[in-house]
Amino acid sequence: MAKLTQSAKKVRGRKMLTVRVKTAKYNKVSSNRWLERQLNDPYVAEAKQAGYRSRAAFKLIQLDEKYHFLGKGKRIVDLGCAPGGWTQIAAERNKGSGEIVGMDLLPTEPIKGAILLQYDFTKDDAAEKIKELLHGPADIVMSDMAANTTGVQNIDHLRTIGLVEAAYEFAKEILAEGGIFIAKVFQGGTENELLADMKKYFTKVSHHKPDASRQDSVETYVVAQGFKGLLK
Repeated sequence: MAKLTQSAKKVRGRKMLTVRVKTAKYNKVSSNRWLERQLNDPYVAEAKQAGYRSRAAFKLIQLDEKYHFLGKGKRIVDLGCAPGGWTQIAAERNKGSGEIVGMDLLPTEPIKGAILLQYDFTKDDAAEKIKELLHGPADIVMSDMAANTTGVQNIDHLRTIGLVEAAYEFAKEILAEGGIFIAKVFQGGTENELLADMKKYFTKVSHHKPDASRQDSVETYVVAQGFKGLLK
């Protein structure tokens, strides 16, 4: 088992009363299971107490506790930022300095210290638009995006890998040398071809599953550090 980060130990150490949901006449069993899981999830409770918009905020906190990439003065891009949990953490750790741009097809409520755009990052002008807002290249491009699930694991994996590939190509276009790219992937991690390409452009590529990722989830995160710049 991977060593727990500070925040994981803190959240796991909270004492919570177990909540059971009674099955109503017209409720689906799956709906009850989802509700019961939410009510008994310590990360849901901790996110609510901390004022974070989603439990996913703790995934970024724990990734940062392991890899130490956030901090003052960073230029950060958060792809697929809605509802804003990752952007909130980035803004907290930037401490009023640097620049943060979040982009999503869905609207996102304002977050102090960040610029939020309802826009498609795959459009031709998206990279230049973000560079202008950042006043330069990005230090970090991060993505917690996943494709809408169909329930068919292979299809869901391929659709999410497609999103990761698009985010990766975008990152190569906008990252400064030494920059970092982080993205959610499913199943066994990143596809071999994509992983091989990352290893050409970054000095170190690894996978990590934060404690805040549910144990029954197939998600993990690819972390590519030390962008070398576009190869000549």
